[in-house]
Amino acid sequence: MAARTKSSKDRPSYRCTECGWQTAKWLGRCAECQAWGTIEEYGAPAVRTTAPGRVTTSAVPIGQVDARQATARPTGVPELDRVLGGGLVPGAVVLVAGEPGVGKSTLLLDVAGKSASEEHKTLYVTGEESASQVRMRADRIKAIDDHLYLAAETDLAAVLGHLDAVKPSLLIMDSVQTVASPEIDGAPGGMAQVREVAGALIRASKERGMSTLLVGHVTKDGAIAGPRLLEHLVDVVLSFEGDRHARLRLVRGVKNRYGTTDEVGCFELHDEGITGLADPSGLFLTRRDEPVPGTCLTVTLEGRRPLVAEVQALTVDSQIPSPRRTTSGLETSRVSMMLAVLEQRGKISALGKRDIYSATVGGVKLTEPAADLAIALALASAASDTPLPKNLVAIGEVGLAGEVRRVTGVQRRLAEAHRLGFTHALVPSDPGKIPPGMKVLEVADIGDALRVLPKSRRREAPRETEERR
Repeated sequence: MAARTKSSKDRPSYRCTECGWQTAKWLGRCAECQAWGTIEEYGAPAVRTTAPGRVTTSAVPIGQVDARQATARPTGVPELDRVLGGGLVPGAVVLVAGEPGVGKSTLLLDVAGKSASEEHKTLYVTGEESASQVRMRADRIKAIDDHLYLAAETDLAAVLGHLDAVKPSLLIMDSVQTVASPEIDGAPGGMAQVREVAGALIRASKERGMSTLLVGHVTKDGAIAGPRLLEHLVDVVLSFEGDRHARLRLVRGVKNRYGTTDEVGCFELHDEGITGLADPSGLFLTRRDEPVPGTCLTVTLEGRRPLVAEVQALTVDSQIPSPRRTTSGLETSRVSMMLAVLEQRGKISALGKRDIYSATVGGVKLTEPAADLAIALALASAASDTPLPKNLVAIGEVGLAGEVRRVTGVQRRLAEAHRLGFTHALVPSDPGKIPPGMKVLEVADIGDALRVLPKSRRREAPRETEERR
């Protein structure tokens, strides 16, 4: 009882300076006299200070620090090395997060098989599957190597024991939410367990100079599951993106202490595994002998990588009072804005009472404003049933006043389009250096852009545009 009384006496409490009312926690308003800002803390224990201790390593001038310890080692997967900044740095901890079924385990097992060697052993620890299931996947993607070790564990102590036995240069933990420490209360995947498991693996990586790849789950909103502290503790955070019904997969850097975060790796997921795509633009195009109404090409930037993508639109007579607006791979709000601009600024009135369907090819998602001009031209082409000229790309942001604004990286976009054989482009004013042999038309507003549509086959010609001609 004495110990309990002493503990309660040392526990801080709060008291109102106006009426003396006491409470166990701070409140902004006194419950007794209803005064605001009068609750103050009293009876708090004394603040403890930390005495200086022995240092583990002496501080040295920054110029004498050996930078070779941060040299990256290639993983054997060039597209992943592009995002990582050259490869895996010894002692680095990388968190790879993505939706279920997107291909995280397949990619990391491929990395494990290609990076394993006699000098650099690899340990793959799975907590979600059995060892036989991982072996079957390894046979399918040809990731069998004598220096690749496999263990199925969900206990943190056992994982650390495997590290002592194998002494790997690379550890792959699939996934961090399935491993638990017996010394911490809570179920696997909880905040306390994830914090403890990640902290233990990070300490082991730094002490051994071992690279670590952690697989992380995501929530229904696409955010990384678990405490936000996990993203701060690791050195690199990669986001694995892609539609599970499409072949394209993108690895995007969210955080990178050893490189930039504006690189994107492109992969193709197929029955034999996952393959890096050095030139993925072919996935987003439909090659045709003759142009089709309602299609327009644009060049989007994923990080610093330009990708040529195709926008498709279809308009049909609506059978219901409220016409449908369906999008796939495009932001619904951007498509609605382009419809409003075409109707008000481009004087195309046939769009308001028709069902509109718009999509991209190959599963790519166009979210940047540089695709506005291509979306608008695809919608106008579909409404007039008039195809755009062949080998034409459209780049530019369209404002609500109908103006076509400049976007970043126009020269890189034009160079990529020229490399793939496109000869004509619609761009905003002052595009910079133009690739030789490419014809570029500068447009100031949506009316100028609509002039590329042949007027002989238009259903409804824009009046203002006709007058300007």
